[in-house]
Amino acid sequence: MASRSERHTPHRVAVLALDGLIPFEFGIPQRIFGRARDAAGRRLYEVVTCAVREPGRVRTDADYAIHVEHGPETLGSADTVIVPASYEMGPVYEKGVLTPELEAALAWIRPGTRMVSICTGSYVLAAAGVLDGRPATTHWADADHFQELFPHIKVDPNVLFIDDGDVLSSAGVAAGIDLCLHLVRRDHGAAVANDVARRTVVPPHRDGGQAQYIERPLPETTLASTARARAWAIEHLGEPIQLRDLADRESLSVRTFTRRFREEVGASPGQWLTGQRVDRARHLLETSSASMDDIAHQSGFGTAQSMRQHFHASVGVTPTAYRRTFRAGAAG
Repeated sequence: MASRSERHTPHRVAVLALDGLIPFEFGIPQRIFGRARDAAGRRLYEVVTCAVREPGRVRTDADYAIHVEHGPETLGSADTVIVPASYEMGPVYEKGVLTPELEAALAWIRPGTRMVSICTGSYVLAAAGVLDGRPATTHWADADHFQELFPHIKVDPNVLFIDDGDVLSSAGVAAGIDLCLHLVRRDHGAAVANDVARRTVVPPHRDGGQAQYIERPLPETTLASTARARAWAIEHLGEPIQLRDLADRESLSVRTFTRRFREEVGASPGQWLTGQRVDRARHLLETSSASMDDIAHQSGFGTAQSMRQHFHASVGVTPTAYRRTFRAGAAG
């Protein structure tokens, strides 16, 4: 028989199925958390779906319904509860109050459970008082209405997601993927999150602070891409890289390259390059015993002090604290 220390218990994620749910957002948690594995190939998360009422049929906004096999009591065993978007929230959306049925369901949630919303699922967390006095986001099209309905919440309509520790919220639709990948990265490190992203065929990291909506037409398909320059930069992160170097890879002027880069990536070349270097530093901090100076050099920051400043600004902790956290997790 395996000893207690050898037992493996996946983190339990409960996804609440509301009537009128949107299938895309609803499927994100299973797709992301369901693919996360440790080095031994064991599942790191168990994803379960539960209804607000007894198990059974739940309507969607598509031309089909889904059958949910678990009731609200499942919320009582969850380590993380996720509330995806719905088009049928009634008084939750209109007045900012929970229905008696939804209030009874949420009452199953244990204190200390991590709470997450995707898109307009934030209305449920707000109506339940979970977001009181906290920063939060939702789909950009609903941000003004959300702020008017819940004036005590600090709404930021210009980000992909907000991590406020035990309560997290994402913007609309695909931003839910970014938030779930962020949680995997926060729980288990960049290597696991990157593996999930590769399997899902999505970018491994879009920082939560990126704008969720840019009112700008997509670039013409006939225009040259900046993909070659980005691929080259990733291969040469440890070297000094100037904007001129990137533009030359695409045979473009610096001005034209910068404009097309923003159109394709949603960030300036400098912002994107810093993000890539931070990701490289995170990976090295998690997987190697290299010194801070060596990691700074390999990541392209030049000095440990420069890396510390950029790393703290992006991740919220110092490289030393980040390494200590993941080494403690590995030991545990």
